[in-house]
Amino acid sequence: MCTDQYDIGDHVTRPALYLQDAHAISEGIEFSKYAEEQGFDAVWQADSRLVREASVPMAAFAASTNRIKIGSGVVDVWTRNPARLASMFATLDDLAPGRILCGLGAWWDPLAAKVGISRTRPLKVMREVVEVVRALLANETVSFDGDFVQLDGVELDYVYQERKPKDVPIYIGATGMKMMELTGEIADGVVLNYLVSPDYNARAMEALHQGAQRSGRSVDDLDRPQLVVCSVHEDRDTALSMARNMVAQYLGQQPHIMEASGVPKALLDAVGQILTWPATHEQVEAAAKLVPNDIVQMLTASGTPAEAREAVAGYMANGCTSPVLYPLGDVYATIDAFTGWNGAS
Repeated sequence: MCTDQYDIGDHVTRPALYLQDAHAISEGIEFSKYAEEQGFDAVWQADSRLVREASVPMAAFAASTNRIKIGSGVVDVWTRNPARLASMFATLDDLAPGRILCGLGAWWDPLAAKVGISRTRPLKVMREVVEVVRALLANETVSFDGDFVQLDGVELDYVYQERKPKDVPIYIGATGMKMMELTGEIADGVVLNYLVSPDYNARAMEALHQGAQRSGRSVDDLDRPQLVVCSVHEDRDTALSMARNMVAQYLGQQPHIMEASGVPKALLDAVGQILTWPATHEQVEAAAKLVPNDIVQMLTASGTPAEAREAVAGYMANGCTSPVLYPLGDVYATIDAFTGWNGAS
């Protein structure tokens, strides 16, 4: 089994794999095992929309592997009580000690609103949840009277197992710069978003730096994995076509992020006139026809294997410490494209 990590200068290339709900969990298990064999650092499982809850596949992947880390990329902080969040990650750590990564996010609208959640003061909520989850995982008894979190003498009340702290680092899936600053201040790492340009990362790094300074540390003290949509095919046009629909859907659903990444507003407006939420397949197909190749390549790592690696190197040059590859198309081909790669473009 290959367990190498690959240096670029003073950095280490640690490719990871990102899974949502496009494949059966049984397939995800095989992908995870193959990624481990090829020296990948982690598998991150999304709590994707209202399709696939993250902890079940995470447990399946953890039980089927021996070394690779298993992360939530990410679970929201609104729909699970923070004490239950802590017990969930403690349980996963029981299954794979020292290999679990707790990724938390502030969710998104309109989905949150449609299920009755008002995402008011997300920064405050995230701060409270991170503080409490970390304390519970550290085997502390917690009383907390916050605006969102209220606990009265709560602990992970182990009865049959050894009472000890859990080694579960906490990551925040941040996109906006205010959340990025908070992440730099309180988290062990950030899960940087996908479908953003490398230039967007420069602003994210500055925000992380400002937050890290508040707690007397450096941005280099933070792990910074980044989700990267990766469409790899020996035929460049095929690879770009696989990515185009996903880019079009994101242009319509997250235009503020897309504009921050440098997508022309005229294109965003045109796509927005076609897509509703939830978007139909026909709407996505129609919107995709408006998206040119240069936008697809600006926001994703798509093309031939060499082009995909070059695009990922661009994210790493702008602060990413571990490219978390979101494969479109052949997952094994994506893993193979980055096996043994030294991080150079």
